[in-house]
Amino acid sequence: MTIDSIKRHIKNHRDEVYGKQGLFILLNSKGLKNFNSGFTLIELLVVITIIGILAAVAMVYYRGYIIKAKLAEVENAMAIVESAVSAYRHEKGDSWPDCPSINEVRNSLGIALGNVSRISALSIVNGKITATIQNIHPTVDGKQITLTPTLMADGSISWTWGWSADFPSHLKHKPPKGTPKK
Repeated sequence: MTIDSIKRHIKNHRDEVYGKQGLFILLNSKGLKNFNSGFTLIELLVVITIIGILAAVAMVYYRGYIIKAKLAEVENAMAIVESAVSAYRHEKGDSWPDCPSINEVRNSLGIALGNVSRISALSIVNGKITATIQNIHPTVDGKQITLTPTLMADGSISWTWGWSADFPSHLKHKPPKGTPKK
């Protein structure tokens, strides 16, 4: 049996032997050759590299969002203290609460801040609320966030956010539009 007769036989009986979706066969002058379809090693390595780069970028953004979420806990606690200080000012007239420690804030204003583990120190001096951050991330731990009151002509109080000088700018609270910024 010669190569030419094998080629003729395969051409005539290919569907019977291999099935319509079976093995692909290349007939060339040197004989029969099988083709395997799939991805090369280089293609797979390129795809894995691209996925790795995307994952590395995503992890950086994810870490930033985790820090912002933890900072929101501090900001929410400060907003509660802000409301209590405003109420105190409206009740007492011209005086601000004097609370140099977190325990005095709890006792004087009746605020339960026991579950807030992200604040290491909290004080109110002349109406200015200052919180020292802890247990969030080394870039912000030990830094301070402040809320400073401004008395308006109509007797209302406007609050302005402030941060330590070395506080990362991309993590600073962004107040709603129309709110004064510092």
